[in-house]
Amino acid sequence: MSSLFLRSSRRRPTVVVAAAVSAVAGLTLITALAPPPTTGAVASGGTGYAASSTGAGADAGAAAVIGTGAGAGTTQTLQVPGEAAAGAVLRDGYGATPGAVTIARERTNRAWATLVMYFGDFPMTESNVTVMLRWMRQENGPDSWWLRNNPLNNGWGSGGGSGLGSYDTLVTAAENAAEALRENSLYSEITAGFDASAPTAQIEAAIWASPWASSHYANGAHWSSSPVPVVTAPADAWGQ
Repeated sequence: MSSLFLRSSRRRPTVVVAAAVSAVAGLTLITALAPPPTTGAVASGGTGYAASSTGAGADAGAAAVIGTGAGAGTTQTLQVPGEAAAGAVLRDGYGATPGAVTIARERTNRAWATLVMYFGDFPMTESNVTVMLRWMRQENGPDSWWLRNNPLNNGWGSGGGSGLGSYDTLVTAAENAAEALRENSLYSEITAGFDASAPTAQIEAAIWASPWASSHYANGAHWSSSPVPVVTAPADAWGQ
């Protein structure tokens, strides 16, 4: 009985040591297989994002680390080469669709004719602008086309029913000219011609037939189709 007890007591330390060695070996293996710690903290209880770089900054690239959960989620690493460049985004410039400010900057009679088309939502075509330039010439002449800031001698909104009123700026005058054409049914044939960018002769005939001028431009006898010179108005007439 005593000898058996002694043999058992001698074996027990050997078994304990063996078990301890096995546990240490297993722990070492688990540690070797575990992924290395990531740079940057992942927020606890939610989704985190951290970016880290290696080497001397951009030359070595940057790693983006995405983690989920309370620090126990899946960790993914995306390595971006340092030479990678962001793609350029192309956008239309301001001049892609001319606005009122852009048009008015030119300060010429041609700019004003174009501005009436713009405010009236008419096509800004060569045909339409040409008719408007000729119309302006018949009203005030080419060299003083901005007289009283009222190139068409328009009574709409100018305070002068006879067309001898004035506007504070040529921009206001263009707005009122477009409004008069659009809102007065007596000028519907003119607006129809501008809307269709019709031939100049068709639009001009509609102007002569309308009550815009009491003389009706002598049914075209007092109208010229020769080229209209481009003339610049003073900056203050434009409110600039």
